[in-house]
Formats: sequence, C-alpha cells, structure tokens
Amino acid sequence: MRAKLILEDGTTFNGNAFGYMKEAVGEVVFNTQMTGYQELLTDPSYYGQIVAMTYPLIGNYGINLEDIESETVKVKGLIVREKADFPNNWRCEMELDGYLKQNKVIGIEGIDTRALTKILSKKGTMRGIITVRDLTASQIEQKIRSYHNINAVLEVTTKEKYVIEAKGHHIAIIDFGVKQSIIECLKERNCAMTVFPAGTTPEEILESNPHGILLSNGPGNPCDISWAVENIKKLIGKKPILALDLGCQLLALALGGTVKKHGHRGANHPVKDLGTNKILITTQNHSYGIEELPGDTIKTHVNINDDTIEGFVHKDLPLFGVQFYPGNRDIGNIYSCFIRAMEGESVCQGI
Repeated sequence: MRAKLILEDGTTFNGNAFGYMKEAVGEVVFNTQMTGYQELLTDPSYYGQIVAMTYPLIGNYGINLEDIESETVKVKGLIVREKADFPNNWRCEMELDGYLKQNKVIGIEGIDTRALTKILSKKGTMRGIITVRDLTASQIEQKIRSYHNINAVLEVTTKEKYVIEAKGHHIAIIDFGVKQSIIECLKERNCAMTVFPAGTTPEEILESNPHGILLSNGPGNPCDISWAVENIKKLIGKKPILALDLGCQLLALALGGTVKKHGHRGANHPVKDLGTNKILITTQNHSYGIEELPGDTIKTHVNINDDTIEGFVHKDLPLFGVQFYPGNRDIGNIYSCFIRAMEGESVCQGI
C-alpha cells in the first residue's frame, strides 16, 4: 500500500507502508545504527518518535523476543530504505513486518532516507506524519500542530516499584524509561535493585536504604518534568548517584546547569574521556544535551563530532553522569566507578 511521510515544513516522501496500517504522528529523528533495530524499537527513550534508519537494509536477521529493551514497541513509526522480506538468522522468531503489526506500529519503506537524514541534520528534528490517506493541507497542519510528547516519562515508567534480588550492592533505580539492558548489566555485577516509578518521593526512595541511586534514561524534554528535578535536588548528597542519558540532564538541572535541544542517536558516537584521553565508541539516544555545566562540577567526557558535553562529575560529592550507555562491556568504566563510589571511594579519582 502506498504511503507518505510528511514533515512539518511540507517536505513529502512517497513510499510503501508495512506493519500496522495506522496513521502515526510524532517527532521524526534518525539513527545511524547498522544493527540493533529491535532494541531501538523497544527502547523507551524513543517513545513518541518516528525513527528513520540511515542504514539501507533493515530486518535482515529478523526479530527475536530476547533482545528487547521493554515489553512493547515504543516508537510511533519506522522509516527504512528497504525492508528485508526474508530474514535469515538462527535466533529469528518472526519478521520485522509481523512484529510491527503485532505492536500496532506503522512503517514506511522505499523513501530516500539519505535525503531525509540530510534535511533533519540541517534543519533539526521535525514533527511529521506517516499516512496512507490523502490528507488536505489543513488536516496535516492540525494533526502535526496538535502533537506533543510532554507526558512521555509518565507513559513509560513502571506503574509500581519492583525488586530484583542479589547479594551485592543495593541500587535504587528511578525509572524514567529504563532500558532492560541497563538492568541486565547491573545484574551481571551482582547488584540488587529496587526500581521505582518516576514520580516516587525522595523519602520513599531513601527508605529503601540503597547503597546508591541510578537516574535512568528516558524520553522527552527534561524541562517538561520539573517535578523530577525538584525530587533529585532532595537526593543530592544523600547517596552516590549515577545518571545516564535523560537522567544525566536532570542531574545537571538539579545542580544548577542548563540543557539545550541537541540529539545523538546511534551506536557509533565517538566520545573522548578527558581523564584517560581514550576515545570511546558509544551508543546514545537522547534529544537534549547539557548546554552549561553546573557549578562545582568537572567535565569528564566530550563528543568528538560536535564538541558537546558527554559527561561530568561533582568536585566534592559522589555524583556523576554520562549521556551515553556504558553497555555490557562497561565502556568508560562507568558502572565500575559507580560501584567504587558506593564503597566509599572518590568518584573524581575513578573517572
């Protein structure tokens, strides 16, 4: 079935629809990963977004139900140059098309994703719509103008707290949209975890008596959840804190810094560790970044491509954050440093 991708500036791409035949409106962004599309589809940080893949062939190894970041697909739509119709992998359980149908998400293929990426790179992310209908200009404008994503965190956070037992350090995770892979990485390090809904009071979090607190990744604009910033302020100085992705931006705001709209999405972003002068190849997914560091902090990481801030540490308190995901290999020794901080070592010495 023929479909259109229409951006808010009027740019239109014609292609073919696949997945679930349901119109989608969202923020159109691009991701530079060559693989990992099913992790991307289920990453809560993509909630409310229509994602364009820059790699031309997507779906070639199909879908398995183990490598997912949450229980359901979180994107509003998927844009690809070409969808693989005959996936081949020993772990393949279903095709990409069927997976999107099952999760009621539309996809569009056959468009010039290179041209789309150049537009988004030059003009910035824009709202857009994938539709199989012929819409009038006024209908398109009304649908795109009415779109917002201000409740994204409340949509993706756990509804009730839950506990993961282990014999190691106890970590309180504030779930702004935590990826399952982050939890798995901490499991591998024998960490016990209590995962709290995003709106949990600081008092309830501290009552669980954690050794440390993790501010998770998540979707949307950190400035839309000022209540989270106020809660984090009450946790500062109480326990060691590690902040990832959206959590890093929220911690910066809580300490007095500022953020700006500036996104990175992909698995190949080069980041310089200013402490070791090593270059880390990182996975990232965020729409906003730190503009100005708060007082009493030190910049620890910087993006090689655009010189933006990728991480910071507090000079005196055991608080630090990065914009990237350390992954199961613990890129940059971020998890290791967090564990040492929970054992009383200085974060500044370990990062």
